[in-house]
Amino acid sequence: MRSNQVRLNNGITIPVIGMGTFSMENDRKTTENGVHMALKIGYRHFDTAKIYGSEPALGNALREAIIDGVVEREDIFVTSKLWGSDHNDPVSALKQSLQKLGMEYVDMYLVHWPVKLKPWVCYPVPKEEDFEKVLDMEKTWSGMEKCLEMGLCRSIGVSNFSSTKIEALLDFASVPPAVNQVEMHPMWRQKKLRDFCGDYRIHVSAYSPLGGPGNVWGSTAVVNNPIMQSIALKHRSTPAQVALSWGLSKGASVIVKSFNEDRLKENMGALDLKLDDYDLLEIEKMEEEKIMKGEFLVNSTTSPYKTIQHLWDDEI
Repeated sequence: MRSNQVRLNNGITIPVIGMGTFSMENDRKTTENGVHMALKIGYRHFDTAKIYGSEPALGNALREAIIDGVVEREDIFVTSKLWGSDHNDPVSALKQSLQKLGMEYVDMYLVHWPVKLKPWVCYPVPKEEDFEKVLDMEKTWSGMEKCLEMGLCRSIGVSNFSSTKIEALLDFASVPPAVNQVEMHPMWRQKKLRDFCGDYRIHVSAYSPLGGPGNVWGSTAVVNNPIMQSIALKHRSTPAQVALSWGLSKGASVIVKSFNEDRLKENMGALDLKLDDYDLLEIEKMEEEKIMKGEFLVNSTTSPYKTIQHLWDDEI
């Protein structure tokens, strides 16, 4: 079994497999039950955000588990995110998230997107008119650093940032981002971004590491790909485990969402799978196949965030 944690550039460690808590339904009981199951299986990394609406359910489940002695607070890693309408005051935004979570601090606080939304925008898929024309990222990041100074979080980072945007951030940041959380899977491999982040010791965390099956904007193309299925058969594993193991082999952590006990166990089983060089070469062919066929999967063509991505001046 590979190590289940990786050390960040600030010295703290992050579990390499995390449970995502976003769902369109956002049913509190389903989320709480899923978190309890995940804890029993061995998950210690939980990902949420203001806009997911899952902070209260996640916090309640974790508090119950701590009270029951299932886990200590120091043993879990909680990530939340600054929504685009809160760029003017990250400190207040994080305090509100902490109140919903019922926690004194989160382990990671991320800038959710490199865009600023108008103050009233509180829905996950903004319209084009919801965007502010100018984002003062220096002011935003200063607020993020203040959150860190106040002990409201242990680490700060970014999400959905291109290498160009991170490079601009590093010009004025006193504290560099510890993490860049982006969509990444065998058919959207993010090699350029991974290489850039590696140069600056910024850890890449992958969301939708299976290609987003089950989401309205996602696709089963990754797990249904014949190459993935062939590798899974070879290792007596599953295509999902192959996809997750691929992400782990690239040095990323993976955030995978399921509230199903069998799927939660299956996903954690990726830690026991080690892909060989031939497997990795075969998976690279999937990327080539995607480009040749003109398929875009869950990128800016089909993602619910295509409006956000369309407004970027560069691509991830």
